[in-house]
Amino acid sequence: YFTPPFHTTTPFMTTAPPLEGQLRLVNGKGSCVGRVEVFLRGQWGTVCDSLWDVNDAHVVCRQLGCGRALSAPGGAFYGQGTGPITLSGVQCLGNEPALTKCRRNSVGYCRHYQDAGVVCEGKIYTILCLISTAAALLCLLR
Repeated sequence: YFTPPFHTTTPFMTTAPPLEGQLRLVNGKGSCVGRVEVFLRGQWGTVCDSLWDVNDAHVVCRQLGCGRALSAPGGAFYGQGTGPITLSGVQCLGNEPALTKCRRNSVGYCRHYQDAGVVCEGKIYTILCLISTAAALLCLLR
């Protein structure tokens, strides 16, 4: 937290507004599992599971610092979102720097019962890959 430069007894926290293309995972157990939501045009929206696969999930997991994708559940496995369905027909190769950089095909009408999710390895695995030489070698071989 941040303490202001004037006298007060209560510290306050500040949070930056989301950035265009930022991702979050909702309704999962932990920060690396859940329904995929993307911030575009000033609001959070979901991603349609049409054409959704593990290559798309790899991009999401990497963008969030959560290692590699273990699975890409669709069918609103982590619950139906509300608001706009921001992306549909996502077709990543798996090496894109961000989900919004992936190719998209028009898939027609999409509903929230088709919201896409991800299950990622998790942040602990990613940290181990970064701090341990032996683990880094194993991470590269995967």
